[in-house]
Amino acid sequence: MDERNARVIGLDQGDRFSHLCVLNAEGAVVLRDRVRTTREAYRRRFAAWPGCRVVLEVGTHSPWSSRLLGELGLEVVVANPRRVKLISQAERKTDRVDAETLARLGRVDPQLLAPIRHGSEAMQRDRASLRLREGLVRSRTRLIQQARGVCKALGAPLPACSAGSFARRMKNAAELALVPGMARFIEEIEQLCAAIRAFDRDVEHACAQRHPVTAQLRQVAGVGPITALAYVVTLEDPTRFAKSREVGPFLGLVPRAHSSGERQPELGIPHRGDVLLRRCLVQAAHYVLGPFGPDTELRRVGLAIAARGGQRAKKRAVIAVARRLAVLLHRLWVTGETYQPIGYRHRAARAA
Repeated sequence: MDERNARVIGLDQGDRFSHLCVLNAEGAVVLRDRVRTTREAYRRRFAAWPGCRVVLEVGTHSPWSSRLLGELGLEVVVANPRRVKLISQAERKTDRVDAETLARLGRVDPQLLAPIRHGSEAMQRDRASLRLREGLVRSRTRLIQQARGVCKALGAPLPACSAGSFARRMKNAAELALVPGMARFIEEIEQLCAAIRAFDRDVEHACAQRHPVTAQLRQVAGVGPITALAYVVTLEDPTRFAKSREVGPFLGLVPRAHSSGERQPELGIPHRGDVLLRRCLVQAAHYVLGPFGPDTELRRVGLAIAARGGQRAKKRAVIAVARRLAVLLHRLWVTGETYQPIGYRHRAARAA
């Protein structure tokens, strides 16, 4: 088989080996092979196919491998797994079959796969730091909930306080004496708090040194260093969006649509896009609508939506504010304008 006839390559990646299927211009299989999932092995195997299209799914290895394959001169298509039902719902599923399916889907029309564009390695490192911090925060939350549940079951509920001050407040709490070993448990929570504070300092340093544009985004109440950094490293290049309002659908902050005839059911958001950034924007929206949120146009719009009533009024208001916040941050990033809490939307509309 002549590998020079390669046109489209399907690549099914695994932790140890990646299976590939090569199709020629007529759609016939000219090669099936497997290669170790390492940078060196990829470089040796794919260097002979510059200009060919390679199709792979989003996964653990897709960020670094897509960048490497692009450097080797291949056209890389990173398929959205939500669009590859032929693989996830296949009756006969093997790595060889999956590789061929990816190749044939990429041969027809890559846009049907809703391709994902991974960011640069530098941005990925900052995103990794945010994800590690999030893991520590989740672990702390679970431990605090467990401590509260144990004490509540013994009839000694712990007093309310923030997660950050929990370990300090509970060190001398009389309720802890009821549970053997609870003091050691609190020490673990205290260590997690110290690690989270260290990550917070790293985030502030990244914002100041590597991503100064985050200062522009932090003009908006509710947007702190975590949300600003997550926004910048996820979008990376604001010019990839022709209009600011395209950011909402990109992050999965618009309702799904499934209308048929006269039926137009009310559906939730599709939960696509970056999970970490979407969660940050939703948390910021909760602050904007909460008791400590200042009077801004965002808050007024959200409260007006919540006031309409209905079963999901508050949830709709939070998602609507998160979506408008995503659009607003993109606008501030692109224009470099000074944010005005009241009247900014009308001024931006006039400028557009």
